Amino acid sequence: MIDEHPPLTVLLAAPRGFCAGVERAIRAVEDALARTGRPVYVRHEIVHNNRVVDNLRRKGAVFVDDIAQIPDGAVAIFSAHGVSRAVENEAASRGLSVLDATCPLVRRVHLEGQRHARAGREVIVIGHRGHVEIEGTTGQIDGTVHVIESVAEALALPVSNPERIAYITQTTLSVDDTREIIAALKSRFPSIQGPDVKTICYATQNRQMAVRVIARRAERIIVCGARNSSNTNRLCEVAANEGRPSLLMQDLKDLTLSFIDGAAVIGLTAGASAPEDLVQEALAQLARWRRLTVEEVRVTHEDAQFAPVDLSRLVDQLANAS
Repeated sequence: MIDEHPPLTVLLAAPRGFCAGVERAIRAVEDALARTGRPVYVRHEIVHNNRVVDNLRRKGAVFVDDIAQIPDGAVAIFSAHGVSRAVENEAASRGLSVLDATCPLVRRVHLEGQRHARAGREVIVIGHRGHVEIEGTTGQIDGTVHVIESVAEALALPVSNPERIAYITQTTLSVDDTREIIAALKSRFPSIQGPDVKTICYATQNRQMAVRVIARRAERIIVCGARNSSNTNRLCEVAANEGRPSLLMQDLKDLTLSFIDGAAVIGLTAGASAPEDLVQEALAQLARWRRLTVEEVRVTHEDAQFAPVDLSRLVDQLANAS
């Protein structure tokens, strides 16, 4: 009798899923809800994942696209992606009680860009136009700021003084693509200053490295995460660059039997804003279709931790206002 469930090996990437910055931001919203006892208003999704956002919404968080949507005197939280000075100033002028959950690694990019601007350099930001992190970063830097996304743009970019320029990067980019863009910039502007790929988030780099490793054996790769998540989309691109088809699984309904049809070994990972329960749901569904052997492939250990967002000032503000 033919076995209706042929074997399937799943290479489970490690590290995967939540990074320290995402955990810190989610905790900030949960702590604010618990400590204030009132709804809190989060500008933009706290992290790019619908499941995370929906869970926080059920607990009382209200997500808005604009500061103008937040009632006077309310608690406002800035997402992990960071915001521009204009948003900070608007919140202050409205008298909102602000909690800033900007990822410390994003904040580091802001400070790097500000340092170069103070030194009189034009700042090139390597990243994706329209992404909320890029909007926040460019809005934190005075002077001339350029955003580029490709080698072609790096080679064509007009600058005022080739001797006085610097670059910084979005934290969730493809490491390989970014290195190519940086190389193009350095070939045009030998005096350019910048951090290589050091400001790409450690978690982004680790998850991309894990995909490269599992792609050596996996025929196809499932990437858990949101479609609007930059770091998740970069994982799919890394898989493609390794010659492996990928499937972005935002919800379980995205996982289809046809994707694994004929495969003996597949990879499974998750973007830095994707919860582990999404990975476990994928494994459970795969087990319903095939006889599974799950092998975790760990490429490095992550021990980064960030101090929680300090709520003391917020609590004091609310106490004084009451």
